[in-house]
Amino acid sequence: MLQSLKMKNIGLYFGTFNPIHIGHLIIANHMVEHSDLDEIWMVVTPHNPLKKKSTLLADNHRLDLVYRATENYPKIKPSNIEFSLPQPNYTVHTLAHIIEKYPAHSFSLIMGEDNLKSFHKWKNYTTILAHHHIYVYPRISRGNIETRFDNHTKIHRIEAPIVEISSTKIREGIKTQKNTRPLLPEPVWEYIDEMNFYKK
Repeated sequence: MLQSLKMKNIGLYFGTFNPIHIGHLIIANHMVEHSDLDEIWMVVTPHNPLKKKSTLLADNHRLDLVYRATENYPKIKPSNIEFSLPQPNYTVHTLAHIIEKYPAHSFSLIMGEDNLKSFHKWKNYTTILAHHHIYVYPRISRGNIETRFDNHTKIHRIEAPIVEISSTKIREGIKTQKNTRPLLPEPVWEYIDEMNFYKK
């Protein structure tokens, strides 16, 4: 479904998307419209079986929400690429798998500035940088970025709106019967309301 004959530069935007909200769409749309990326794939992170599930919706429900959120955005596509991988999983393994599955495309990472500050702690981060570009959007966060990433040829900072919308706060709002509708794409809000997600 995601593969095509034309080589594309694809940005991978990882997240639990629990639920996907307008902030995710604002970032994804801005990144694909204001960079040399051809598409953004919203990679839904599966539930880690070693961690407590808490309020995390089932993988298929979160993927369905991403489908509904992105159906009117032809450059933004949902992906369940990690669902078939052993858990717990590391980004470097996902990248190796996705390159093997879609050899005609090039893949880059989308991350917030907060993640770049801890990127040097990622498993095999040097391998990731050797083979992939990273597109960074601004976030309000504490800490400093490692000097080794300053002016790095593989790291691209994209000027984008700072969006501070929290999926956690949305879930809490739904549970306490607050109106969270403006924070969610309409099809997502309708499905959450219909299915009574996050209300207990």
